Amino acid sequence: MSVLTGSISNGFLGRAFAVISAAGAAAAAVEAHRAPRDRDLRTLGIDPQGFRQVRR
Repeated sequence: MSVLTGSISNGFLGRAFAVISAAGAAAAAVEAHRAPRDRDLRTLGIDPQGFRQVRR
């Protein structure tokens, strides 16, 4: 792996891409009336247990 590739995947751009992907996946799950994956919620800084306790 080159230095540039490593800095992208481990740095700001990699983190930004992970957050944007998790946000899209969580939004799609909620729109489909499904629970988002715990991994996506944690990436977004949301406690999965707390999310499940939220009611409409």
